[in-house]
Formats: sequence, structure tokens, C-alpha cells
Amino acid sequence: MNKAPLKAQHWLIFAIVAVLFFAWGAWLMRSAEVHPLANLQQWREVLLQPLAEDELRLRDVQALAAGELWLEPRLDGARLFHRAKLGGEEGEWSLQAELALSKNQRDSLMAAQGLKPGDAEVVLDESLGEQMAGFAIASLNLQAPDALASERLAASLGQSRLTLELADGRAWVYPQWGLTVHLQGDDVALLHAVPKRAFAPRR
Repeated sequence: MNKAPLKAQHWLIFAIVAVLFFAWGAWLMRSAEVHPLANLQQWREVLLQPLAEDELRLRDVQALAAGELWLEPRLDGARLFHRAKLGGEEGEWSLQAELALSKNQRDSLMAAQGLKPGDAEVVLDESLGEQMAGFAIASLNLQAPDALASERLAASLGQSRLTLELADGRAWVYPQWGLTVHLQGDDVALLHAVPKRAFAPRR
């Protein structure tokens, strides 16, 4: 009886099993790979970094996301926001950028709209958005889509320099971008950004 063909057949089966095993392992690795957030790199360059350097203006935000100006007549002082929607691969983000205004500018806006502290917020005429395009942005909120895994944000921004335990979750702090990421469980809830000087130690 010739054992050579039988031996060759065994080696062939072994080779096929080995190939299938390594292919299966590669598939598992690919399926477990964490994909960075598709749009976050662009937003970091266009929004977060300029804001960190205190150089972000309303026109920059408008160029990325056209929206509306909302005046909120709060009891502790009026606040003016640019609100818009940002489309992303993960779903729709809600953007809110607060304009840096002096007390006189706040009071003038309130008077022009016939508002008093405590009134309901109102949307302002589109022409005001054009007139105020050069105003600085004081802070920026990006509300994340539902069920956005925090590991995807970490894959995009890297490890945070500080983690804080909050009453309703955790926060990752990236002082180099003036950025705080609020987490609820394992999901991203909100990105809050301010000029990075706000993180500088007080003397």
C-alpha cells in the first residue's frame, strides 16, 4: 500500500485548517478594531484648536454649520448662542456656541428685542448673525448622538490627562484643547470646550 498520497493528503488538510484558522483570527481582530470618529479630526482643527487659542469667531462656526442665533434672557445675565446641527457618520450632533459679549452688548440686545430677565429665549434675525460674524466664541458644546461609544472618542483624541468622577457619570479632561468630555456609562454625552487658559493654574 502506497502511503505517500495519504501523507500528502494529511498535509493538505492541515494546511487548509491552518489557513482557515488564521483567516478567522484576522476577522476577529478586524471586527474588534475600534474605529475613530470620522469627523472629530476636522472639528478639532476647525473648532477645538482655534477655541483653545481663543481665536475662534462666529464666522468660523457659521462656515462649518449654518444655524440660528438665540438670545436667552437669564436672571444672571443674557446669553447669546449660535445653535446648529452637525451631520456625522455616527449620527447628528447638536452644536451650541456661546458668543463672548460685554454687559453693555447684552443689555443692548435685550433692549432691542424688548426683553427682560427671565423671559423666554428668542431666535434673532438672520441679519444679526452677519453683523456679529467677527465676535469671539466663549464656549462650545457638542451634544453627541445616542449610544456613541466612549472608546471611539478615545481612539480619536487619545488618552485624557485627567478623569473626574461626577454625580451623573464621568468626565475626561483634555486641557491642551480646553476640552471636557462628559460620559454617561460607556457612552459619550457631551463635549464642552473653552479657551485653554481656563485650565491654567490660578496664581
